[in-house]
Amino acid sequence: MSDLSKLIQPDKGQPARTIHLVDAKGYEDWVKAQPPRHRAAIEAQRLKPTGFASAILPGDKPEDWSVVGIVANVAALSPWCLARLAETLPEGNYRLADGEPGPAMLGWLTGQYRFDRYRKDEKNTGPRVLLTGDVARIAETVRIAAATALVRDLVNTAAADLGPAELQHATEGVAKAHGATITVVKGHDLESGYPMVHAVGKAADKTHAPRLIELEWGNPAHPRVAIVGKGVCFDSGGLDIKPSAGMRLMKKDMGGAAHALALAQLVMEQRLPVRLHLLIPAVENAISGNAFRPGDVLRSRKGLSVEIANTDAEGRLILGDALARASEQSPALIVDFATLTGAARVALGPDLPALFANDDTLADALLSAGMAEDDPLWRLPLWPGYADMLKSDIADLNNAPDGGFAGSVTAAMFLERFVPKETPWAHFDTFAWRPATKPGRPKGGDALGLRAAWAMLKARYA
Repeated sequence: MSDLSKLIQPDKGQPARTIHLVDAKGYEDWVKAQPPRHRAAIEAQRLKPTGFASAILPGDKPEDWSVVGIVANVAALSPWCLARLAETLPEGNYRLADGEPGPAMLGWLTGQYRFDRYRKDEKNTGPRVLLTGDVARIAETVRIAAATALVRDLVNTAAADLGPAELQHATEGVAKAHGATITVVKGHDLESGYPMVHAVGKAADKTHAPRLIELEWGNPAHPRVAIVGKGVCFDSGGLDIKPSAGMRLMKKDMGGAAHALALAQLVMEQRLPVRLHLLIPAVENAISGNAFRPGDVLRSRKGLSVEIANTDAEGRLILGDALARASEQSPALIVDFATLTGAARVALGPDLPALFANDDTLADALLSAGMAEDDPLWRLPLWPGYADMLKSDIADLNNAPDGGFAGSVTAAMFLERFVPKETPWAHFDTFAWRPATKPGRPKGGDALGLRAAWAMLKARYA
């Protein structure tokens, strides 16, 4: 992706084309007030008062054209109302005819995202630069767009090019940029300290050896915040192998780790006054003669024993060990991200992450932040009446209850067993993928819940 800081610039009166934004409900009155040549151009382009529609308006000279774009409410711009223009306009400088873009800066940046690692981008005609007098907003918007691009890049990368080692390298790159420290435990060294991470990842080729990646940053005197991300770089399902349709997108099963790393990057870039502890258990859930089996009983870092009912319920296992490690440091807050269950997608669809939290104040803060940032979440319950579903006849826990009921709830309740009751904890069951393109949000990997979590952390600790 191009240098995002170049795509939004302070308006110093430099030459630029004008963008006129018009309310959909005031469109007819606006058209009536236009000169004949504009009305003729609008009719020729069949502009309708629907969201994201636009047209070119001719000027006195052929090169003096401007743009009209339809938005829902000019007085309250969304992050996405300029995104389609950023995707489709020719390269050059642009400014709004009236007012400032405000939150719409984000869509201007994310609309120009391209993942071109594997093919030449034939649509990229050059940068579209938005000019604004709201200079104070630029840096934060660029940071958020860059974090979003990081999630997209990692999730879109093929599993052959992004295994546990490459996920470690990505984390090391972010750590180096901000002076953070990295600790990695991998391979057979995981057996004593992170036995469930080891069990899930041990069947992979040695080049994809499992590992627990830890990053620490910030003043130890500041409140400790732990961010945990599920890093299953490819999920075959293990011996309970997925069907081909279910395996097709499993390169994205490290989407939780991508979100966690992006959120950690935001924390460090903003220099939030916290002691950051990032944990990424990184594995490939592969199949070989030494793969863990249905019916096996695993020990966990916390000491709980877990009976394996299904090897395709592996994400909660590696997160359990990572959450136990995070809890040992007495954090003030734990946030985890995971592409954990298909049940959450059945319930809420691809765009709405399921939020679970053991603290109502934390949950309310996240839900409010999600609405304010146009990054919505939906809270589901840690319903104690379903605790019996996690029981095992021979172990402390069962990793995959029979019956298929409340799959996302029981998965979250499994994770809850590895978090101290007194520690505020939030769990995001996110899809990390867009099955269809929307303005500013192309099909493929995407950050869902990231901006909500970041807004909550800023409000809590800034």
